[in-house]
Amino acid sequence: MSKLIHAPTLAAITDHSPTSATFAIEPLHTGYGMTLGNSLRRVLLSSIAGAAVTGFRIEGVSHEFTTIPGVKEDVVTIMLNLKGIRFKVFSEEPQFVRLSKKGKGLVKAKDLKLSADVEVVNPNHVICTIDDAKNSVEAELLVETGRGYRALEEQATGKKSTDMIMLDALFTPVLRVRYKVENTRVGQMTDLDKLLITVETDGSITPREAFEEAAAILVNQYTALAGQTRVEAGASLGTPESVPEGAEEVEEPAELMTSIEDLNLSARTTNALINNDIQTIKDLLSLSEAELRDLKGFGNKALDEVKEKMAELEL
Repeated sequence: MSKLIHAPTLAAITDHSPTSATFAIEPLHTGYGMTLGNSLRRVLLSSIAGAAVTGFRIEGVSHEFTTIPGVKEDVVTIMLNLKGIRFKVFSEEPQFVRLSKKGKGLVKAKDLKLSADVEVVNPNHVICTIDDAKNSVEAELLVETGRGYRALEEQATGKKSTDMIMLDALFTPVLRVRYKVENTRVGQMTDLDKLLITVETDGSITPREAFEEAAAILVNQYTALAGQTRVEAGASLGTPESVPEGAEEVEEPAELMTSIEDLNLSARTTNALINNDIQTIKDLLSLSEAELRDLKGFGNKALDEVKEKMAELEL
């Protein structure tokens, strides 16, 4: 048995919606389903880059504990609504977004006047309600990019000195991450893991982009800690070995793919092989005599029968 820890593969991606997908990773070394699942979940929820409103100013408002004439919601409620606007920002610099709305009705995120570097993901998100046709709302929002959560106390002191009301911000675009670990097998190895991880985002990033960014962050962190030490990784289980550069790929004889059921073995021997996931002559030849003896329901009589058949086929 190989002592290498084999590399996993991203076996499948199931898209539930544009903002939700499940990633199947298999086969994993024993116990690595939980190890990778927990690591990826924590990074996805805390470290993916996103954008959020970090401050705002409203004309005629000097602090958050007040109301705006002609507006149904108070400023505290408007603050909470501003936190719910999701942005795509294509610049590292802070962006200022204007809001100007007059007349009775709902004020939504689509009413924001955006620059070329800012895009609103949820344009129908409600900011406030103007209940007087003669009133208007004039505001300016500060939108910044970041990772994870930033408390109000961590905001830059230079911004606090202005008339802008600062907000704590949750930048992460990942809303929810769930994972579970199932058993899987490859050939005679039955103690392997399969990781299913479901990622749901706010729409400013796709689940696949979030998943790949989280994996890249973990790679960077562990590479920095590993120093010059390198551990050889085995090829992914269940996938064909890669052909060395310059070497020609040898085509396997067609008879190796002959089904076990076509060998005219006894029913008992045939069933024993198939029940142990041995489907072809190739699968059979990949096992040593000792490994054949260890197969469930495969005795000495069956072994002798198989050896005779292989000799008959000159294999």
